[in-house]
Amino acid sequence: MTVEKNMTLAQVLNADRNTARIFMEFGMHCLGCPHAVSETIEQACMAHGANCDELVHQLNEFFAEKQ
Repeated sequence: MTVEKNMTLAQVLNADRNTARIFMEFGMHCLGCPHAVSETIEQACMAHGANCDELVHQLNEFFAEKQ
């Protein structure tokens, strides 16, 4: 799986729930809230002041290591 910043948090979490740890490291602790279903990674990063490119990079590394 390749993660892109226009994907929703829910899309990534549904692909692998273990990605929650990475989101939490970037200050996104409310992964069960209604916004997680429709909010893109980019929107969530803007709301939480997180580095979007770094988050996407770490998520892609996570999925690459699974293969």
